[in-house]
Amino acid sequence: MIKILTLLLLLASGVASAGENIKVCYNYGCKQEATVRFSDRQLRTLAKRLRSLPSAAEERKALADVVGQMYYWAGQQSPVYADKGGNAFDDEANGAMDCIDHSTTTTRFLKMLERRGLLKYHVVADIERRRRFFLFDHFSAVVQEFPRPISASTVDGDAEKAKTHQYVIDSWFVNNGEPAVVLPLEDWLNGAGPRIEPSH
Repeated sequence: MIKILTLLLLLASGVASAGENIKVCYNYGCKQEATVRFSDRQLRTLAKRLRSLPSAAEERKALADVVGQMYYWAGQQSPVYADKGGNAFDDEANGAMDCIDHSTTTTRFLKMLERRGLLKYHVVADIERRRRFFLFDHFSAVVQEFPRPISASTVDGDAEKAKTHQYVIDSWFVNNGEPAVVLPLEDWLNGAGPRIEPSH
């Protein structure tokens, strides 16, 4: 009986200390990576933020905050705390991130949330690229909203699906720890996004 209780206590303590290790990219082009750990307590905080949301729009809003929070925690364990929005204001700091670093790392964050069952309305899609003037490439993480059945007014009650929508979760635009920018993929592909200003 004592052995069984000891085993149960060990298992319980293992669950209590469970966390997630994720590699974050930095110094442009994912040239360097650091492994950061999200504790069980931190993961519970993220779960609390994401659970019980009433709509896909609210989940996207929460994802912007959650991704920013994850970068903040990652910055406490790695050089990415030095990252500034865009590429022009990093002053070649160790830990600066370009859009390849961001799209790769943010996708890893999102897939971890997906794996833990914390995404109710979205699935993680492939990284997207936009090209402007045949020279400037920009990459972003993407989520796809679950297709939803069209309302009962559908002709003849056909079980058609509503058009699916994709959204970028673009952390490149902001300083480390700030909420990511969320935009419809189509708008982003057409050049939408905030103007990046130097931080004060």
